[in-house]
Amino acid sequence: MLKLAVLISGGGSNLQALLAAAADPAYPAQIVCVGSDTDAAGIAHAHAAGIPSFIVRPGDFTNREAWGLALAAALREHGIGEDPEEQSLVVSAGLMRILPAEFVRTFTPNLINTHPALLPLFPGAHAVRDALAAGATETGVTVHVIDEGVDTGPVIRQARVRVLPGENEADLHERIKELERPLLVETVREIALGKIQLSQL
Repeated sequence: MLKLAVLISGGGSNLQALLAAAADPAYPAQIVCVGSDTDAAGIAHAHAAGIPSFIVRPGDFTNREAWGLALAAALREHGIGEDPEEQSLVVSAGLMRILPAEFVRTFTPNLINTHPALLPLFPGAHAVRDALAAGATETGVTVHVIDEGVDTGPVIRQARVRVLPGENEADLHERIKELERPLLVETVREIALGKIQLSQL
């Protein structure tokens, strides 16, 4: 059974999708904790499911690296990355922070993210807006390994969506999210079953 830690900053729609999947005994992964950098609304989903949660606020630390060390310590308290013999995965599911380099080195390649574009196109925080500004006729979502760059890690899975004429950022982002949730759930399933070997990407 793959142990999951899910990191969020907002409403937690991807977290909800993973919680729903993990509620099925046949799903080969279990969420053991949910972490955030703020009082995220999505923490309520963890509470409703009886999943432990924690908040590690960057503002409580002198720098990003100190915050990253505290975040890593919180994950280890829940058994994530503590035992090298035990399979675990950290899922950044809407965490709106660039993770510090030392944190990334500690957990990668068992550290994944979803991004609302077809990487390497449109990295960064405004991917949907950037795709529209560039006149893209197609975009999508990427699940990738987090490395020390910004959205530069190895691509695991992608799904494509056509950009509709005259579509605005909010509507396009919502259609991308509709692809993102099942793609993340299935990607985690394949990682848990060994169909995807993150160390070999």
